[in-house]
Amino acid sequence: MKLQLKKYTEQQSVWPQTGYHIMAQYDDEKIIVYQSYRPEIGNFAAKNQFFGGAFSLDRMTWIKPNFLWMMFRNGWATKEGQETVLAIHLKRAAFENYLENAVYSSYKSKLYDSYESWQEDVKRSDVRLQWDPDHNPYGTKLERRAIQIGLRNKFITSYAKEDIIEIEDITDFVTEQHKFVKSQELEKLLIPEEKPLIFDNEELNSYLMLR
Repeated sequence: MKLQLKKYTEQQSVWPQTGYHIMAQYDDEKIIVYQSYRPEIGNFAAKNQFFGGAFSLDRMTWIKPNFLWMMFRNGWATKEGQETVLAIHLKRAAFENYLENAVYSSYKSKLYDSYESWQEDVKRSDVRLQWDPDHNPYGTKLERRAIQIGLRNKFITSYAKEDIIEIEDITDFVTEQHKFVKSQELEKLLIPEEKPLIFDNEELNSYLMLR
């Protein structure tokens, strides 16, 4: 596994506790995002290094750069249809392009003159942006907000293959670490090392409510 790992307790003590933050593992070339699928889809993706087979290009797909948000969503790989957990090494330029084209999934009065103008933007956009409460390993809501991004049409087509550097099946790792959550031994819990992501594009930072 190529993910950089670090103890949860060491990271939690230095992470921001409130606000809007893209918590992720990244460098100048790539960013890690997570998805969970039924084995038929997840195994195909890990084996072939792109999304195909039973994966649908006609439905919106949601990506999450925050590992613990994904664990909350899939119940540490225990929920039906989310048993296979993938770490997608994604081109950072592609990730930024998604966000530059994203429209909030809920109305923001500070960004639009009217509810109708936002609805028109939603209809035209192929990328959705959503901020949700982040969660700790036990699934408890936090004050900090975590991002997820929905892709469809041309964006899901590029995401499924050309935007991907590598796909890792991390299901076994997730299962192993879940044991420490169930036994309430968080001092032993290892998760991907993450830090807040800020872009050089200040306009994008402002739109995303980062800082």
